[in-house]
Amino acid sequence: MADESRTLIERLQLRFDGKALSLAETLGEVTLEVAPESWVEVARTLRDDPEFRFECLVDLCGVDYLGYGLAEWDVSNVTSEGYSRGVEGRSTGRLRFGEKPDGASPQRRFAVVIHLLSVHHNRRLRVRCWCADETLPAVGSLVDLWPGVNWFEREAFDLYGIVFEGHPDLRRLLTDYGFVGHPFRKDFPLIGNVEVRYDPERQRVIYQPVTIEPRVLVPKVIREDSRYEQAQAEQQSTPAQSAPQG
Repeated sequence: MADESRTLIERLQLRFDGKALSLAETLGEVTLEVAPESWVEVARTLRDDPEFRFECLVDLCGVDYLGYGLAEWDVSNVTSEGYSRGVEGRSTGRLRFGEKPDGASPQRRFAVVIHLLSVHHNRRLRVRCWCADETLPAVGSLVDLWPGVNWFEREAFDLYGIVFEGHPDLRRLLTDYGFVGHPFRKDFPLIGNVEVRYDPERQRVIYQPVTIEPRVLVPKVIREDSRYEQAQAEQQSTPAQSAPQG
């Protein structure tokens, strides 16, 4: 019988010694990171091992870490008029198709994250797996373990372009069949790749390259507000304590 006094992290460390790339607990949530070659094996163990019994997969999603930690706005030099920064944005989502944002690219870009629930033990666990190849991100499918993950994997494939090897029906779920690109990737432009209009000469709707220029039109305005000045003045000055009346 398993020692009930051990924490979930201790159990995971003992069970997946050599397979767990990292284990962390933040704000009461445990995250287990595994390699792509151990992805399916670890997931099967988490489901079938009586010590864990994560019989429910709550969610699966893809993550794109391109531009992670890079700020779009320059906060070192601003004016009260706004529009002094970020008008010609070079961050993720502000570029043309195929362009990359300014700054260094991450060593690992795409990841797959699942959230597991053990109803028997009343525990939750987050498992993350980094895709080995950025050009063709791929991990094994978990459909054989949790059949309900079928649509989640199709969604991640559609929006991020992550391939789930062994999936029985991996095709787009939310976008059109002829859609170009994956809209949740950070280098996918917010203005899109094509636009639709009605052509009076052809008398039908046509697709054409997008003509909108990517711009950042959201100003950052610093306003003077008496409420902030009053709060700052109250913090700087400490009121004198009055002597008790005898």
